[in-house]
Amino acid sequence: MPTDYLTHLPTELLALAAKIRLAVFDVDGTLTDGRLCYGEDGRETKVFHVHDGLGLKRLQANGIQVALITARISHPVALRAEELDIAHVYQGQGDKRACLRELLDALQLAPEQAAFTGDDLPDLPPMRLAGLAVAVANAHPWVAAAAHWQTTKGGGMGAAREVCDLILHAQGKSAAERERWQ
Repeated sequence: MPTDYLTHLPTELLALAAKIRLAVFDVDGTLTDGRLCYGEDGRETKVFHVHDGLGLKRLQANGIQVALITARISHPVALRAEELDIAHVYQGQGDKRACLRELLDALQLAPEQAAFTGDDLPDLPPMRLAGLAVAVANAHPWVAAAAHWQTTKGGGMGAAREVCDLILHAQGKSAAERERWQ
């Protein structure tokens, strides 16, 4: 992917991303590739992409709150969230839209100040509430159709990082981020 891929995005998309104060991500299929792996002892393992993790940390460092909302309950999710200092982690959420609504109320944010990134049908209701709806590249077609934007990378393969980069770019923070690492 060329380094200037963010400069060719539609102005309407950038306007939506510029308003974001809360970036919410589904986990399975979004922060992971969606596969469920169980060891002989029944323990679940998950694989997370390091690029996504740094992107989430950079959002937080730039004043954007990060949240995870997932229907499943998984110890690896709790561990990854703790490692990344993500304060808003909601597991076992059968109604992700209601969870997002409660989180917005608690943080005193309007829906248009939230982005929701997902990949499958349970993600449609919160995507329709959020001001910026994002589908990962390998999302279900109905989810992709409901999104304002679709990443070029699949879930668990750097898709969340693309969302983070989009938000930081739209808010004029990309240049400072680039300088920080040079």
